[in-house]
Amino acid sequence: MRFLAILPILLCAAALVLSFLCLFAGSSKGFMEEYALVTLNTSQFGSTLFNTSESSTNPFLSLLDNATNSIESSLNADLASVAQDLGLHDFYSAHILNYCEGYYTPGPVPNATLSKHDIHRNITACSNKTAGYTFDPRATLAHELNTSTNGLAGKLNLTDLNWPAEIDKGLHALRIASIAMFALYCVGIAFIALALLLALASIFFQGRLSSFVNVLVDCLAFLAIGLASAIATAIAVKAADVINSYGKDVGISAQKGSRFLVLTWVATALMLGASLTWCAECVAGRGAKRTRRSEKRGYGEDGGY
Repeated sequence: MRFLAILPILLCAAALVLSFLCLFAGSSKGFMEEYALVTLNTSQFGSTLFNTSESSTNPFLSLLDNATNSIESSLNADLASVAQDLGLHDFYSAHILNYCEGYYTPGPVPNATLSKHDIHRNITACSNKTAGYTFDPRATLAHELNTSTNGLAGKLNLTDLNWPAEIDKGLHALRIASIAMFALYCVGIAFIALALLLALASIFFQGRLSSFVNVLVDCLAFLAIGLASAIATAIAVKAADVINSYGKDVGISAQKGSRFLVLTWVATALMLGASLTWCAECVAGRGAKRTRRSEKRGYGEDGGY
């Protein structure tokens, strides 16, 4: 029996579990919603509408005068969420298969009695799982503005709220990358599962051929999950950068999913470890075979063969 195969089995099993978690994180309410690829903070979106210095130039102020009095009062009283008054959620967390939405509790903005460490996310709903899903904040926010019955919902659209078109352009450029990321996670999971099965079979099979097959499959799995992790990192960093760059003037911000990135890169590191283990097995097996040949030749010379 080849007991060295136990280490790749453990590494592949762990990588398979982590890869599945990356793919399905946030796919349903209550399941790893905090492991988002990127989180859009809209709690203060629209706050610029209540800037009195702009009242003379904003054509929508006359329409909103009466409706915004209560909102301004709540803002001055406890820095409440502007998004909720508009009929929006405080945040939207984008995952590989869907997105989740919710509110910050007890409030979205730190103050004298509330530090940022006291603020927690309360997920209220998650969208349906969709293969090759790409997060479109414009479509999501526009839908909620049109369908919600809260506050100013139905009276405003994203253009009225000065939604930056640059955000749409920046995120649109990431859609192909998002589809490629999803495909690579699926391919990576398939190769990792195959690598696990081959490692289990290799316990009962000796020889360099078995090790070489395992090296090949493990390397392909490492390459697939590594590329998926790299694309996920690029998407998270680029999306957060675009949203923060163009959304700060209208009260929008974003945060990359650090927990998700740690998860996916740990899975990648585990597959690298499995690949290196099988490489070491190949080298060790070749060295052992050379040693046996040398011993056999030496025995033949001494024994008179």
